[in-house]
Amino acid sequence: MVDELNFYRLLIILAGVLSLFFSIFSYFKLKNAPGARHYTIVTLLSAIFTFSYAFELASTTLKEIRFWLGIEYIVMPFIPGFILLMCFEYVGIKLRQRHVFLLFGVPLITTFMHHTNELHHLYYVTVGLLVEAPFPIIDLEYGPFFYLHSIYLFLCLSISIIVLLLQIKNSLLQFRIQLLTMVAGLFVPILANSFYLNNLSPYGIDLGPVSMSVSFILHGIALFTFKMFNVVPMARERVFDNMHEGVIVLDQNDRIVDFNRAILRIIPSFNSFSIGKGIQLALAQEHVRLADLISSGKECEYEHIDGIKSEHYQVRFSQVVNRKGTAISNIITFVNITETVEMQRQLRILANYDGLTKVCNRRFFMEQSVNILESIIKKEKNASLIMFDIDHFKMINDTYGHEAGDIVLSEIANLVKFSIRPEDLIGRYGGEEFIILLPALDSKDALELANTIRTSITETLIRIDNNNIRVTASFGISPILITPVEQGEVFKEALRNADHALYEAKRSGRNNVQVFKEEIPTA
Repeated sequence: MVDELNFYRLLIILAGVLSLFFSIFSYFKLKNAPGARHYTIVTLLSAIFTFSYAFELASTTLKEIRFWLGIEYIVMPFIPGFILLMCFEYVGIKLRQRHVFLLFGVPLITTFMHHTNELHHLYYVTVGLLVEAPFPIIDLEYGPFFYLHSIYLFLCLSISIIVLLLQIKNSLLQFRIQLLTMVAGLFVPILANSFYLNNLSPYGIDLGPVSMSVSFILHGIALFTFKMFNVVPMARERVFDNMHEGVIVLDQNDRIVDFNRAILRIIPSFNSFSIGKGIQLALAQEHVRLADLISSGKECEYEHIDGIKSEHYQVRFSQVVNRKGTAISNIITFVNITETVEMQRQLRILANYDGLTKVCNRRFFMEQSVNILESIIKKEKNASLIMFDIDHFKMINDTYGHEAGDIVLSEIANLVKFSIRPEDLIGRYGGEEFIILLPALDSKDALELANTIRTSITETLIRIDNNNIRVTASFGISPILITPVEQGEVFKEALRNADHALYEAKRSGRNNVQVFKEEIPTA
């Protein structure tokens, strides 16, 4: 019988050591994590309770047993309350301070009634030694306040289980396994206490301390395997899934902890198996550019293209910090700014393009031309500039009206746009005057193109109401010799030369093309 008692003592001491280990580990390694503070407290209280019970089993007299029982009741009544607080904080439920005080009202009453039992016998009716036991084991007849504590214990554990189970529906697979592991850990002390209260435990030995250590082992499995306390992953329906913005939550090591449904519009490859993966690994194959943007950690814009549909997102980074200011997780938010980008695009069009002809306005044309010349300075040596205007355009306005003049300008602009190359640039220089930049074309090729456009304009009939209008245009061409000098000055000179050539075309009878030729000064 002594060997059997020693076995139970050793088992309980081992349970106490495990509880103490989890308490120390959580204090040093998990102090910044949600729920870890209560986990540290409850494991410490359990370790004190368990070691005290081991001393109780080693006692040989009723007086010694009652002394260690008193030590147990300093800490044991508070354990269920801290378990409940741990579960509440884990799922994101924050109790008000007055509710926390109410929660520990029953443990305070239990402790007081236990230590004053000799005055009223309301906690234990009688206290003695179990006669049929082969070693000293306390025999207790329970009073009403003992049952109050028992109800409190079962309520705390039951509420904890319900709170955790309610989160399963809206949780990913990994969190479901984690939750079920925690729930299993809470069922163990309930079963052990049921055995004890119904006199089913061997020799009346309370296996509650052992059951709590088993419970903490199961919590430890969740803690080590699934990183239980790295970040609060619960309350997904309230926090994540109702958000329009896509959200990714990372732990301190940039591993994916959670994401909401909205992010699947941007990263459809995410699934339950993405949880626990490094963000770079999860994006490496299909979203290389996004992975690079996230690795920079700087706020930026990201364009997501799905077939022919394009959406623009602003990528924002933020940290979740604890009360000490230490970061415990990183949050990446994708805010859809497609409407804003489209509005900005429309504003740029209004600012940079002529509203009537839909070609570049004068200011934007000149800016873009200088940029184009600077970009090709190392590749090409030549470019050309064409300036043309519609002949006798004032007569068209006076004869048919300004609305007819607007139609003529639009038709001519469209004709020219279809005649030039994609790399060429056309702009409305003013009134009925247009200008075309031809990168990498010399004056000979520019002359050929200008004559083609001139002929097309001459042969085109523009119908306005019941009238067919035929117009002509005059063209001036200036070659551009690209040199390392300031391209802005080069372009301005080309403008002057093209304008001079256009003047020569008009003086030569209109409806013709003239190429600027630099005059050689005579001696």
